[in-house]
Amino acid sequence: MPAELDIYGVFVPTLLCLMLAAYALKSGVQALLQRTTFYRWIWHPALFNFALFVLLLGGLFAMFRQVTS
Repeated sequence: MPAELDIYGVFVPTLLCLMLAAYALKSGVQALLQRTTFYRWIWHPALFNFALFVLLLGGLFAMFRQVTS
């Protein structure tokens, strides 16, 4: 896996790009879960959101590793 991505001559860390993508996905899933009143059953929404972010980031990292190898 490359340590950084070259975006128009600017070297950007791969982890930063994956974190931004995971945050965008988390925001979409969070909005969907709020509309379905799923958060009514969650004890600590902030902790749930952080865990969701970590899971999405891990999934994106694994997919990125499979694609680049």
